[in-house]
Amino acid sequence: MRTFDLSPLYRSTVGFDRLFSLLDQASGVEAGVPGYPPYNIERTGENAYRITMAVAGFNDSELSIESRENTLTVKGEKKAEDGKDAEVLYRGIAARSFERRFQLADHVEVKGARLENGLLHVELVREIPEAMKPRTITITSGKSAGQQIEAKAA
Repeated sequence: MRTFDLSPLYRSTVGFDRLFSLLDQASGVEAGVPGYPPYNIERTGENAYRITMAVAGFNDSELSIESRENTLTVKGEKKAEDGKDAEVLYRGIAARSFERRFQLADHVEVKGARLENGLLHVELVREIPEAMKPRTITITSGKSAGQQIEAKAA
């Protein structure tokens, strides 16, 4: 796979650093991108999405979700199991801590999260502000276009 060095562009542009960081992440330049835990991103409606993460072995007190500046961060901190007398012969269920980050588009907000059967479901909704929504402008005919509205002098 080819890698592109975007550092010359950082020197000659102002305000595009976030765009270049996204390009670096998309191209896989960022080293150490974890593959754990596995996840799905689903579209559940026209402006609704769901991220589902497989977090087997974690309970809700060991998981945290934070949304800040178009970045959703999900962390899992596995607490050490003290007082267990059983000796584990084989550990197939991962019990390591993790941190997974997702870049969110503009106006995407987290609506809720639930932990169910070892799966963490994070519900997202894209809510465009009213001022940014497209609006219809009525077109007037030639006769009504020339009318003036009388205003009272103050």
